[in-house]
This record gives sequence, C-alpha cells and structure tokens, in this order.
Amino acid sequence: MEQRRREPWRLLRRLDAFLVTLVFIFHSASAQVRYSISEDIKRGSIVGNVAKDLGLDVAILKQRGFRIVSGSNEPHFEINQNDGNLHVSHAVDRERMCERSSVCLVNLKTVLENPLEIHYVSVEVVDVNDHAPFFSEKVRRLEISESLLPGTRFQLQAAQDQDVGANSVQQYKLNQNEHFRLEIRDRGKDGKIPILNLQKPLDRESLSSHRLLLTALDGGKPPRSGTIQIIVDVLDVNDNLPVFTKESYSVMLSENSPIGTTVIQVNATDLDEGSNGEVIYSLGNNVNDQIRKLFEVDANKGFIIVKGMIDFERDDSYEIDIQASDRGPAPLTTDKSVVVKIVDLNDNAPEIEVTSFSTALPEDSRIGTTVGLISVSDKDSGLNGKVVCSMTAGLPFTIMPSSQENMYSVVTKSALDREKRSQYDITITAKDTGEPALTADKTISVLISDVNDNHPEFIVSKYDFYISENNVAGAPMFSVKAVDSDEGSNALVSYRILKPEGDINKLASFFNINPENGEILALKAFDFEVEKTFQFKVCASDSGTPSLSSNATVNVFILDQNDNAPVILYPTSTNGSAEGVEDIPRNVNAGQLVTKVRAYDADIGYNGWLLFSIQQITDHSLFGLDRYTGRIRTLRSFTETDEAQHKLVILVKDNGNVSLSATATVVVKLVEPKEAISASDVKSAATDIGDSGVTFYLMITLASVSTLFLISIIVLIAMQCSKTTDVSSKYLPETNYDGTLCHSIQYRSGEKRYMLVGPRMSIGSTIVPGSNGNTLVVPDRRSTSAEPQTTPNPIEMNTWSYRGRPT
Repeated sequence: MEQRRREPWRLLRRLDAFLVTLVFIFHSASAQVRYSISEDIKRGSIVGNVAKDLGLDVAILKQRGFRIVSGSNEPHFEINQNDGNLHVSHAVDRERMCERSSVCLVNLKTVLENPLEIHYVSVEVVDVNDHAPFFSEKVRRLEISESLLPGTRFQLQAAQDQDVGANSVQQYKLNQNEHFRLEIRDRGKDGKIPILNLQKPLDRESLSSHRLLLTALDGGKPPRSGTIQIIVDVLDVNDNLPVFTKESYSVMLSENSPIGTTVIQVNATDLDEGSNGEVIYSLGNNVNDQIRKLFEVDANKGFIIVKGMIDFERDDSYEIDIQASDRGPAPLTTDKSVVVKIVDLNDNAPEIEVTSFSTALPEDSRIGTTVGLISVSDKDSGLNGKVVCSMTAGLPFTIMPSSQENMYSVVTKSALDREKRSQYDITITAKDTGEPALTADKTISVLISDVNDNHPEFIVSKYDFYISENNVAGAPMFSVKAVDSDEGSNALVSYRILKPEGDINKLASFFNINPENGEILALKAFDFEVEKTFQFKVCASDSGTPSLSSNATVNVFILDQNDNAPVILYPTSTNGSAEGVEDIPRNVNAGQLVTKVRAYDADIGYNGWLLFSIQQITDHSLFGLDRYTGRIRTLRSFTETDEAQHKLVILVKDNGNVSLSATATVVVKLVEPKEAISASDVKSAATDIGDSGVTFYLMITLASVSTLFLISIIVLIAMQCSKTTDVSSKYLPETNYDGTLCHSIQYRSGEKRYMLVGPRMSIGSTIVPGSNGNTLVVPDRRSTSAEPQTTPNPIEMNTWSYRGRPT
C-alpha cells in the first residue's frame, strides 16, 4: 500500500527532472559555445578560450576588437583580446545570480568588429553545497487531541535551502519515539514536505507534551543539515475536521491587479458545535515568503486578497495552500491548494539593443553594407511580446530582418556622399502588437568618412593676365586658385605647371609656381619686343590616394613700356651722331621740300609714335619742320643776303609717359642752280639705292600692322553687334595689340591719297580692300593744280608699329 502511495510522487519527480532538462537544452541551443564552471571558482580563473572554440584567429582579435556587449551578468566575465581567453572577473555566487532557478545559465553576447560579427557564449554556473538547510522557525508547537486515531497526519513546515538540485533538501529525519513517525511528500518545485504521522494514540494523562527534533538533510557530500524542535501539546477531544466545500480551487488573475483585489473565496465547514465548529482560515505552513508578500487570507471569511504587485513576467502561476482550522481547544486543520493563474497584460515596452560601428563609415561603402545590428525583446508573452521594428524614413539606410528571431540589421540602401551629408541620426522604433501597443525608440549616429572622390576645381577654367615688360625677375606676378570639396588630405591642393613636350626648357626658364598657394613667379624680365604672349597649363592635384587633378589654361599678355629710344635712319648715324648735308639751289620757291628726317621706334602705340621738332636753327624764317612727318621745307625764297650754309638740329621724341628722344643734325647748303642740279642727280641715285631697303622693311611692317588692325576692327564690330546696349563692351584683343595710336599720316601714291590712322580716324573713312589694315582712302580735297613738291613717296613716311588697347 505504501509503495502505491509513493508511485505518483516518483512520477512527479521524473517530470520535474524532464522539465529541467528541457530548460537546459533550450538555453544551450541558442549559444555557439557553452562552458560550465563551479560557483566556487576563483577570481581570475580561465573559463575557456572563446576564440579557439569559435574558430577565430587569435592574432586578429586585438586588431578587430573583441568584447562582451550584453548579458545581465557580464560584469562577472571578461575576454582577454591578446589570447581569446574568457576570465572570471568577479566572485561568482550562484544563489545571487540565478536565485531559485534550477539551472543557472549566463548568456553572453560577444561582438567582433570590422566587420561586425556576433557570437553567443553560455556559461553554466554549477551549484556547490555552500548553504545548509534551515527552518523559518526554531520551535514549532502542535496541539494534538488525544482522541485522534493512529494514521492521522500533520503537515510540518518544510526546510529551505538556497542550493538547488542534489544540494537542496533531500531528506528529513525524526528523532526516535513511539508515538510518531515521519513521512515525506514531494511537492515538485516546492520541494519535499515533512508530514508527521501519528502511530500510537496519545494519552494526555500519561504525557501531556512530546518534544521531537526534526532534521533536514541536503544531498551534498558531506551533507549539511538544519533542525527544528517540534513540541506536541496533547489536548482534549475535538473529533471533527473542517471540510472544504470544493474539491479544488482555480482562478484567473490579471497581472498588475490593484492591492486589495479579491482573488477568490474559499469555504470550509465543521460538524462540531461551539468553538470546535467555528472555522478560521490562514495560509498553510508550507507557503513560502514570496507568496506571503503577494497574497493574504481573510481569517473569518476565507477571501484570498492581493497584497503585493502581481507580475506575469516574474511568475505566471501560484499554488497557495489554505489552511482551515476550528476553534476547539485542540484545533483540527484541513489544507487545500488554490491555483492562481496570472493573465498577461501588455505592460512592458519593447527593449532595443543596438551594436553599431565604433568608427566612421566610408562614403564609398557598397549598397548593402551593414551599419549596425539590432536586437529587440519584450518581456510580455503572446501578441503582447511580438515586436515589429522600423526606422526613420528618408535616409539611405533600411532595416533587414535576420535569420535569428528578433534580430535585424541596418544596411545602406543607396550611395553615400559625405560632401552632401556627413552624419546621420537613425531612430530605431520597436512596437509590439499588444492592445494598446507599446513602443520604444533608440537613436544611433552614423558618421560618414571622406574618400577622395572630388577633383580640385579652378575658380575659372581660363586665366588671362597682363604684365608689363621689364618686370622684376623672381617677383610674384599673379596667382591661380583651386578648391576641393573633400576634407583633410583629400582636399589639400598642390599646383604645378604642365610642361608639354618640345617646350620644356622654354617654359621652365620663364615661370615657376608656388605648389602650396598657386602663386606664379616670373623667372626673368620680359621684353615685349621679343615675346608678346605666353600660354601654359596649370595642374591642381589633391593629396588623396589615388590623387585627383584638374587643369586650367593661363594666357599671359606682355604689355609694352617705353624702353626704346627713337633711332635716326636719315641722316645716317656716324660714331653715335646723326648728321646730313643737303644742297639746294638759291632760286627755290617757298614750300620746297629740302629733306626728310627718317626715324623709327621699336616700341608701339604712344611709346612708338614719334614727333619731330627743331631744337636749334640758324635762321627761323627760312625753314619749317612738319612735326609728324619730319619733312623740312623752305618758308620763303632765299635772298642774296642769306648765308650760304644753315645748320638745323632736329629733336625726335616718342610719346611715352617718360619720353625718350634722339637728335639729328641737317646742314643745308645754298648752291647755284647748276651745282644743285649735278648734286641732285648724285644724291637721287644714292637715295634710290638707300631707300629701296627701307621701303622693303616699311612695307612688311605696314602689312603686319594693317592686318592686325583689320582683325581688331572686325572683332570690335562683332562684339558691338552681339552687345549693342554696351558701347564700351570688353573684348580680348589680338595678342599683338597693346597700344593706342593718336595721330594720322597722309600721303599720296599715284592718283590715290592715303592716311595711316590711330584711334581718332575719320568716321567717314573706309578701308580700301587689298591695302594695309590701318590705311584709309581719304577724299581728295586738293586743288586741281599739281603740287609735286608736296607729294611724298610712301617710303618717305615715318616708320612705326602699333598694338591696340581697349579704350
């Protein structure tokens, strides 16, 4: 019979062991590596080599960064990045870490960065027998009627032990006596309960009090124990036990029910009369302290009332032992279990854990690059614990679900550009499906690092600079500027002059550039008469890897200065002095051409335009000088009293700001007509021979200048047509244009009259096709009478050149 009684308890114990095994398997299945340690392990002890067991290369742990990022008990453990060993960093106390859990499993999440990898490590803390069983009371007093029959059972208070498993309370012992024996009842998770069984009727007259010693033993080796003294007071007869009206009690209770809420009412009756039939209710002796903090019983009415905060996440059900006792002198009691099942409410918001990059994300990262890993959880159950994850819209990132439940990854969904945006604040929102739904937010910042993806850009693609000749060699002349949208070394710009093949030595000898600020220096003084324009390219390169660059064209125009003095062609120069002798007959009339002083200037424009004047003369009434052409003519007829020889000193100067000049001396001798004719023949022959060379060079000069002038006129007309509203429109002149003429020279050739003009040319004049570009046909307003003595040959004009300048 006794064996049959024990059979259900054995089944319960097996079921409990099976559930513990399932919990153990569930926890271990979620981990990639599992270790087991004893709770008495010393601080600093090695639990295991995580890197080796995970198949990771120990050599790159420190380089990539390996750390523990989650776990409620992670302060007890740490990972050495040098060797991958998992160490115990704090003393381990299983009872504090896992409280009443039968299996103490610490789940650690480890992260390996660059790229992000998550590995799970489980450490099982094995219990050691470091706590002895104990009773909540030192002395327990029982009142037992002497009329009770053998076989009557009295449930005693169970001993408690903070250890679990085999180290918890395993057996009870009762000191030897003839009236009582001890029975053990297994209550599953509530442990083993001692029951006092009456073997022999009590006789109050023989012995009114019995002293028993109950010892609780755990399963440790060696076992630990705790004792309680049980004093049995023998009372007179009260022979009817209270009886509950229901065989079982079960009720549903919502979590977070207010304190004072009635859970259920129990009811028991007693057939006795008087005080022996009055029933009072109380919590059973075996009810633990946790239940006593949550529930209480109305002693008179049997109401079970909420006393503390009910939390489904802490425990989803409670089994409460209710004891019904009568008020007899020797109270009789009956126990009944009430099962309270807790109904879950959506009272816990989701929790978000984000593991993101510890460094900035390069802007050239591919689409799909993982930015962070998200782990969400909810302590509620069912729909209340199901979580949906979302993130801020309008960003180049998206959330991707992981193969693991409640795991997500934040990845890039479009290209990044640091120059447009260097930081993103991503808000992750987790929302459960309960009613009403609860949400949680967490914001992570993603920094975007720069890559060299932008070329340096010049402010303009083409630079035009004007510098005067005779500049100071080595002095800065002008500068170029380029900017780069990148940052750091990727935006650090350096400059250099590109030197094309075939022109290396020439450019290298002319210009140099400061590589840091783009300042260009002239390495030599320029001479407009030798070089008038330069063109080269400047390259701006950044310091990124690989380096990016761009080019700009630089046009340099040399401006003329008045650095050349006039050169006298006639009279011819001898030993640094120009002197000529002219013989004319005495009988010439007024206005007769005596001679022409010929000169040229290598400068252009005002600097090259020459003016003639008489600096010294013997008789001012005899000779006159055309200031523009250098022709010397008679002012009146000669008389017998006039001297036979006259000396004229002619000053030739240009129109520069600082005028340069030269002088020529002309000696005029008055001869008789016959002598003049013979001298004139000789001189004409010499003049024809000498002037032929001058004419050749003069025609080349006129052709060049005329062509350039014609091009300038065409450009000016085109620009005036394209921009009629601005009379003074700016334009880029020809490369040989650098001055402004302010005078004109008229001369005749054959039947046509010509004029060499500067800026003040006649508006009504027209350019004759086929003639020089700066030669205009002027309407002939002469008298019909011929004036051969006043018509110069074209080769007798002043030799000059010009370059245009915008007015």
